[in-house]
Amino acid sequence: IDVPKATEPRGDSDGPRRGSLCDRHCAAINNVQGDLGDLGCHLYHPRVPPAVSPPLCCQQHSEEVCESCMVKTTLTAENVVEANKLSNNYKFGFKKWKSHVTARPWEDRSEIVKELYSDLNVIRGSGGSTVTCGNVLYLLLFGWWLSFLYVLVAAMMFITVVGAPYGRLCWDLAGYFLWPFGKVIQKVEVPKSRRALGACEAGTEASGAGETSALLGGPVPRRWRPWCWADAGHWQCAGTVAWLCLGYPALVLAHGLVCVTAWLLVFLIPVAKLSARTTTRVLLLPPERVLVRRLKMTEVPLEGEVILCCYRAVNPYYYKYAVDGINVFAVNLLPLVLVTLVLGYVDSHNSLTSSPVKFTLALLSIMPLSYYIGMAIASISAQSNFAVGAVVNATFGSITELTFYITALIKGSREGNRCYAEIVKSALTGTLVGCVLFVPGLCMVIGGIRHQEQRFNSRSAGVSSALLFLSVGGVFAPTLFSKVYGKLVCGECHNVTQNPLGHYLCHNCHFDLMENNGTLYYSHVQPLVYTVSLLLPAAYLIGLFFTLKTHSHIYDIHISGCHMPGHHHSAVVHWSRWRALVILLLSTLCMSACADLATEHISPILTNSTISQYFIGVTVLAMVPELPEIVNGIQFALQNNLSLSIEIGNCIAVQVCMLQIPILVLFTIFYPTNFTLVFSDLHVYASMFSVVLMNYIFMDGKCDYFQGTVLVMVYFILLAVYFFAPSPSGC
Repeated sequence: IDVPKATEPRGDSDGPRRGSLCDRHCAAINNVQGDLGDLGCHLYHPRVPPAVSPPLCCQQHSEEVCESCMVKTTLTAENVVEANKLSNNYKFGFKKWKSHVTARPWEDRSEIVKELYSDLNVIRGSGGSTVTCGNVLYLLLFGWWLSFLYVLVAAMMFITVVGAPYGRLCWDLAGYFLWPFGKVIQKVEVPKSRRALGACEAGTEASGAGETSALLGGPVPRRWRPWCWADAGHWQCAGTVAWLCLGYPALVLAHGLVCVTAWLLVFLIPVAKLSARTTTRVLLLPPERVLVRRLKMTEVPLEGEVILCCYRAVNPYYYKYAVDGINVFAVNLLPLVLVTLVLGYVDSHNSLTSSPVKFTLALLSIMPLSYYIGMAIASISAQSNFAVGAVVNATFGSITELTFYITALIKGSREGNRCYAEIVKSALTGTLVGCVLFVPGLCMVIGGIRHQEQRFNSRSAGVSSALLFLSVGGVFAPTLFSKVYGKLVCGECHNVTQNPLGHYLCHNCHFDLMENNGTLYYSHVQPLVYTVSLLLPAAYLIGLFFTLKTHSHIYDIHISGCHMPGHHHSAVVHWSRWRALVILLLSTLCMSACADLATEHISPILTNSTISQYFIGVTVLAMVPELPEIVNGIQFALQNNLSLSIEIGNCIAVQVCMLQIPILVLFTIFYPTNFTLVFSDLHVYASMFSVVLMNYIFMDGKCDYFQGTVLVMVYFILLAVYFFAPSPSGC
């Protein structure tokens, strides 16, 4: 498995630290693994039992030597491309990607994964009872009405007389599809003596002046034989013509419906395979060559090709299923993008659907597009050098969020509505808070269910934390400056004591920066905003140079691209560089279109909804585009690689402050909008508190599910605050 393994500190119960400098030296002295030239292949692939004690030589070394290897992380990869992808995961500023960008060797896959890609034609031994919850679900969803349809088609084929063999086949298949589990459909050979004539020899033909009949001993022309078992003449039989015209189309439609429904439900993909194979193989065979029977536990299968043999309708591991390297969920959501674009631009007057429906569809369409953009970036980076990978990640790494923000600001500027700028600020804050609290917290909770305690590289997390402190301080510096020097202005005030000198209750108060023709803003706040927008990207570049060049050893990554003896594989990439580039550009264009539709149809939601606009921006608009990243983080945490789960959230938060916000400020210079880098008090307090709490939790380099629960609970408390907060002024 190409999952990074972070080594633990040496103790009495700990096993040897594979791949560390200490182990390499020990192996060389004890001659355990052979010469140092071949040491890498053998140190990384074998799974060393945890009970194995460290070699004797490690006990002879000083603690300083072995302590230097405590944070060593070793990675295994099948080929150079996968090695580059794994290495990029640990590079600051690069998109973290869990899935493979190359095809994995079939022999290296587990039996569970191999079963996912099977063709349902393997007869297994006794696998227990076939009465399971998943099989009962199949019976309730598909089995009963599919079986009933086969009975109706069987009756219709018997009425035609010439299609009687197909009627018997449909009758057998009716029982099969009612409960197909533990049964088998085979293609059997028909004796040559039965291939010349059909099972029934009714039918006559007039030829010239005479009349011949099979009953009278005369030959029956092939084109009028009711059915012919020879493969060459099967399609010329009258029974086959009746079957293809009357019975087969109805069953194809039914199986097509079952196939599409089961495929969209993902975990019922075995049912989709069952229907697809039935349509393309079973229903096109001559009836006499199809045998349906129930398997007994001690029965030896008959001779003949097994076409279908299914034991389970539901397989929970189908979330791992991929089509050409693309996860099945991303494949299923791709038609949603097409539906969204068609409805959004064809039905411009909302005659078919309403604006809230279009907004929801546009927002959901962003998820698969984010996945395709992420996979394209990972594929290009893994197949290119460092410079190309850095440029691609810097250019398209934040394209999903920036596309939505810019389109929202443009629409708000055209309509003169300040609410869009406030929504963008809420989404920026929501992304920052969610990636600092919710993403690592959720990964800790889910990873902690499987692993009692998880460790991560506190030094690399410290770099991200330092940049996060710097970025948050820089982003909110104009806000703090405006609150110190700005003038507090309130919309309306009421005297609650009926005394001119009494107490006043004021609403819609804010700090006015435009007093005296905006002297404070244009002379002081705006120059500060531009200064911060220049310093933050500069600090980001310094962080890249620090982590990738001068101090790359803090990650202490070593990648082994070797295989066990006899296993030699070349890289078979799912997407070539050009294909990945085309998909990246197309996904970016579709993302722009979906973002435009989302901002176009968000107005009714903002004006008619009773929910605070703060809450909409912080939750829906902020976290939906990050769902693929959240899934990647959870997968890393389940593999006990919490370092990458934390880095996913930290990198997104740092990019929000150090790249996305400066880009938005730069955009407002060339295209004036209502966006100013002055946030509300709620955004400032929530962001700063989240960053401080996150750094406190990550201080010791280890965590468990309880600490993750704390982060998640704090995140939900902040969401409750945003939910009950009044809408921002101008909305």
